[in-house]
Amino acid sequence: MSPLEALLLGVVQGVTEFLPVSSSGHLVMFSTLLGLESDGGLLFEVAVHVATLLAIVIFYRNKILELVTGVFGREAVALRYLGKLVLATLPAVVTALTARSILEQVLSSPAVTACGFLITGAVLWTTRTTLAKADQTEPSWTAALLIGVAQAAAILPGVSRSGATVATALALGVAPGVAAEFSFLLGIIAISGAAVLMLPGLGDASPEAMTALMLGCSAALCSGLLAIWLFVMLLRRKTFYQFAYYTCTAGVLFGLFIYFN
Repeated sequence: MSPLEALLLGVVQGVTEFLPVSSSGHLVMFSTLLGLESDGGLLFEVAVHVATLLAIVIFYRNKILELVTGVFGREAVALRYLGKLVLATLPAVVTALTARSILEQVLSSPAVTACGFLITGAVLWTTRTTLAKADQTEPSWTAALLIGVAQAAAILPGVSRSGATVATALALGVAPGVAAEFSFLLGIIAISGAAVLMLPGLGDASPEAMTALMLGCSAALCSGLLAIWLFVMLLRRKTFYQFAYYTCTAGVLFGLFIYFN
């Protein structure tokens, strides 16, 4: 992977991580369309995901500080919220640990990615009716678990993590802003865990691959900060469902490209 290619994929990751269009799906799609070969493989994808985590930490720094302070102060509200985040993390952890070898193959599958885009479109379309009715200020324990199941399903490329978790939260009555906050904080735990699992692979990466990782991470961080701002704006305007047009179109066109090539 050349430096320019790493920068391109990093920008794609940063922009698509926070919009309901699937960052992993776009990495697979762009790699396939441009014929890119990455000697980092899953390692590169996890690395740029970690870079976007920094953007989440910066954007939600006040909430994170409030949560950490509350936990150490043994405040009931903070402990309950943290417990729900942990509960929502379990489905993805179980999936990653029990099906890691399968995921290694699926995560780079163009066909699975095309189908994933279509699934994301269907999920996003449901927010047309659920968004206006969602008003709960905190997910219930049941809602937290189901949001976690949605996150586990979003491990598949093409299925948007932010789209699946936020749409699920909205369907369960969680207010838009609260749903987005819970989704992104949940992402910190899930993606950090994935990064830890891939740490042994760092020793096997070539110097060229490490350079690509650094460039890709830098691009993902910068573009991710911009994307978070855009995400919040779109959520306030209640235009979430409109991304279904894009993901469905991407799924159909990418599927046709795969079929004829």
